Amino acid sequence: MDVLRPQLITIDGRNYRKNPIQENYPHEDDEGFYQDSMEYSDEPCDAYEVEQTPQGFRTTVNAPSLLYKHIVGKRGDTKKKIEMETKTSISIPKPGQEGEIVITGQHRNGVISARTRIDVLMDTFRRKQPFTHFLSFFLNEVEVQERFVKFQEEVLEKCSMDRGVDSSIFQNPKKLHLTIGMLVLLSEQEIQQTCEILQRCKEEFINDISGGKPLEAEMAGIEYMNDDPGMVDVLYAKVHMKDGSNRLQELVDRVLERFQALGLIVKDWNSVKLHATVMNTLFRKDPNAEGRYNLYTADGKYIFKERESFDGRNILKEMEGEASGGPQRCPHVHIVSRRSA
Repeated sequence: MDVLRPQLITIDGRNYRKNPIQENYPHEDDEGFYQDSMEYSDEPCDAYEVEQTPQGFRTTVNAPSLLYKHIVGKRGDTKKKIEMETKTSISIPKPGQEGEIVITGQHRNGVISARTRIDVLMDTFRRKQPFTHFLSFFLNEVEVQERFVKFQEEVLEKCSMDRGVDSSIFQNPKKLHLTIGMLVLLSEQEIQQTCEILQRCKEEFINDISGGKPLEAEMAGIEYMNDDPGMVDVLYAKVHMKDGSNRLQELVDRVLERFQALGLIVKDWNSVKLHATVMNTLFRKDPNAEGRYNLYTADGKYIFKERESFDGRNILKEMEGEASGGPQRCPHVHIVSRRSA
């Protein structure tokens, strides 16, 4: 990692620098796992709401029950360590029960420090969860779907003998979409909060950018993600506004910025690359694959899914422009469960 460009973690609108520890994540049973996760979390944050009580100070943390075990740690060691070093008491709901984590202590700074450590721990483990949802525009106009089916038929007719090209790697026509960003939502409450954020985006700037009307976009031309057209994993259709304006790009970038600022989308980029995936080698084994969802299992273990790339040179030569979809109205941003995509 470039020491001049450290990884930043955004929590409640504040940025924390994560110092490099190691490249490979150990398993949560390994000694020192939780220690590593907390080494960079000792800077107190004064942005939290801390209530003064007759017994001292108190603050609460909203967290999905799936993350409780990571805060408790193996044999309760993580929770005990935070309590001992910050001189606080941490109350966590029982497994399977939703509720607030309550932090109490005699000193305000100790309560804030414990809250900061818990937030960083939750962010660390949240990043290891498979993606559960994504923000997108549906590309569900009939004409778009029909022309995509025609594109698929022509590719299979002309290029099916090319290495790795077969029907399993094509997108389902009914699932064509423009992805804005990937999310990890671990409770119904988090899903509801995301819907409320989207509604605020609509009220604060989406309506102004769109003029209160659906935006008309076109799919025209195809491109690939990596540098070698002979070893392609993702082929996509390029998307642009029919009137030549930049309104759609501005809209999705503003939505991305809002979700990044709230820590709901990892800030890997500053702008959305507008595209509609038409072929993806992840589909060979999982037709619902989307983005990098498969890097970790639900319990945080790193996994690797072997991908068989395809030779896209003839497709790019023969089919350039054939994936065009005509005008597509983009009226709303949707939050979509990856499992039901």
